[in-house]
Amino acid sequence: MIHVHHLAGCAPTPLAHYLKALGVLRLVSEQADRDARGWWDGDRFRLATRLSQEELDNFILHDYRPTPLVSPWNKGSGFFLKNDPGLRPVEASNSPRFSAYREGIKASRALLEDISSADQKIRDIKAETKVRGLSGAERGRLRNSEDYKTRLRQADRRFKQLKANLIPDLRLNWRGPHREWLDVAMVLESDGDPKYPALLGTGGNDGRLDFTNNFMKRLGELFSLDDGSGKPKPEAPGWVLGALWGEPVPGHIRGQPVGQYLPGTAGGANNANGPDSGSIVNPADFVLMLEGAIAFTSHAVRRFGSSESSRAASPFAVNASAAAYASASLDDESARGEQWMPLWSRPSSYFELRRLLAEGRAQVGAQSAREPLDLARAAKRLGTTRGIKAFQRYGYIERNGQTNLAVPLGRFDVKEGSEHLACMDDLDAWLRRLSRVTRDRGAPALLAVAEKSLVDSLIAVTEGSQTPEQWQRVLICLGEIEQVMTHGSGFGAGPIPRLRPEWVAASNDGSAEFRLALAFALQRGLHRERHPVTDPIRRHWLPLDPKRPQQFATDGTDSAARLKAAPEVVMHGRRGLDDAVALIERRVVEESQRAGRHLPLMAALRASASRTDLSSLLSGGIDLDSVMALAPALMALDRNAWARQRIRIESPASSDRPDEAWLAIRLCTLPWPLRTNSGFELDIGTDPALIRRLANGDAASAVAIALRRLSAAGVRSTVRAGTVPPNTARLWAAAIAFPITRRTAERFLYRLDPSKE
Repeated sequence: MIHVHHLAGCAPTPLAHYLKALGVLRLVSEQADRDARGWWDGDRFRLATRLSQEELDNFILHDYRPTPLVSPWNKGSGFFLKNDPGLRPVEASNSPRFSAYREGIKASRALLEDISSADQKIRDIKAETKVRGLSGAERGRLRNSEDYKTRLRQADRRFKQLKANLIPDLRLNWRGPHREWLDVAMVLESDGDPKYPALLGTGGNDGRLDFTNNFMKRLGELFSLDDGSGKPKPEAPGWVLGALWGEPVPGHIRGQPVGQYLPGTAGGANNANGPDSGSIVNPADFVLMLEGAIAFTSHAVRRFGSSESSRAASPFAVNASAAAYASASLDDESARGEQWMPLWSRPSSYFELRRLLAEGRAQVGAQSAREPLDLARAAKRLGTTRGIKAFQRYGYIERNGQTNLAVPLGRFDVKEGSEHLACMDDLDAWLRRLSRVTRDRGAPALLAVAEKSLVDSLIAVTEGSQTPEQWQRVLICLGEIEQVMTHGSGFGAGPIPRLRPEWVAASNDGSAEFRLALAFALQRGLHRERHPVTDPIRRHWLPLDPKRPQQFATDGTDSAARLKAAPEVVMHGRRGLDDAVALIERRVVEESQRAGRHLPLMAALRASASRTDLSSLLSGGIDLDSVMALAPALMALDRNAWARQRIRIESPASSDRPDEAWLAIRLCTLPWPLRTNSGFELDIGTDPALIRRLANGDAASAVAIALRRLSAAGVRSTVRAGTVPPNTARLWAAAIAFPITRRTAERFLYRLDPSKE
């Protein structure tokens, strides 16, 4: 008969309760029921096993054989004290359930004789300054004497040399279950140096807290060690009920350390009703928690396949990123990183779980996942195929002073990926460069804040339903980063790389603002009649290298490079209307310098401003700031790929039409001669004075200039004059920055002069 247990004491948060669930599954599978299965149902762990609830409790209390967790490489492990209160009782116990533990301790002591002697030598030297009867001055003279310093330095050097050789010796000689803890607590690089996964601190200890020594102490609180029986103590059944089933526990152990895994009971400031409090721990929680940590075997991996230093690769562990959680601070990006704990929804054996965790070194494309965003994308692509429904994200960061805690950073739900998720591949290399730049000591704080906002938005897109509004937020963040770079610092990552056309399909929300932003961003100039030169407008937003338009134009050496001053950069991202007007004014100046006659701003294929959207813009119904916030990132779209794609941006039909006075101005600012189907040709060069008058708020003079030029070209317009407030006049000038097609220009002409139709 199979019993399905709802383990209310095991939850995704805090980390101790997550590891406890894995510990129960592991111990039952290895020691009682090999066919046991476990999975997550909501915020609780379910266990399917042939053991009933009573049998499961009895297994933990009477039959469970603790894994021999020993850390002889740590001073606090108990091996360097003659009668350590944690290690000595376990070592002296005759209970069969601790036989494997005794073997692990014995295997450790066999390699510790020289190290113990070296450690005792250090203690003896330090004890010289603690002799009774010495005055403070005498102690100070002794500590500062050259003889004392030399002896202590030599003793410490010998201890470190012996300790450095210890770990390779342990890995070479250890066999049995105590080896499991070694493989979880550290990995050895090719040069023999140990690296420590953040899950277990630094080799099984966190500061002065040694996990294994405290594990043995908690075992001594649960089981009788001195009578040889190993039976549970009277308080143990209550603790097991609390650990497994979430039952109220009558008496916790107070004042004992709990480490980083239980922030809520670790004690300290603001942890109770008073200003300070001590820690509280259920011994069964602590024991089962470390038993579950055994599942996270680590390996040494080399990032990027280069000579970069190897690092400990614990399953689903990445660098820390202060993004995508409410309490994020730039100071959270510690070297300890963060780890995502999988929550799977289908019954799995412990051995299947081990295979899952062995695959936890995820990749995005050909690169290993190094950042939370990388892991989010990998999880989105592969998580559902492994039965993972979500990840609980933990950061190993400082809280409550300088205490390192495993802080829950939120839940990442794994759903089916969007068809547009591949768009993020365009940013892979650039994001890595950006991350290096923002973590540089001299990087501007504004850039770090902008990068955090970008990562927030990218993770939100990866996790969520991926609405166009979410994708637009990514585009806006990309533009904000480039805006910070144009200030002259933090530009080492380079401008946004080329983006595939699918970005348009992903971020199109059907709004006039988006259509106008796309039309604005993709327009370009076209000058020289024999050998036309395509001239995108992106150079008016960023100082780009003319020969390498995907790089910034810089002066100076690589180590002291600075952005080159570029007079053509006239858009600064402060106010949408000002940027649009500045673009028109700059293009008119450049065209005059080339002795050109037309405004060199042509619409891209399938990306032009419609009459309906222009009418809304001119009537004040368009948020021009939103339009120009989207435009910078859209300028990075690959124009050649866009021309090959068949993505259409449809504008809704409407009877609204722009003001006729503005139509007269627009016909005088075309990028090409207009030839209609009826044979009429309209070729009016752009008059810089017209643009200047509009930019200065003088619509009446601008309309007058336009009407004279149209009349000279044979257009008999019914418009005789036009005047609007100065602010509206500048809006008229800004509207010229949104390109139209020849067909739209013809319709404008026919409206002004129906006889030409």
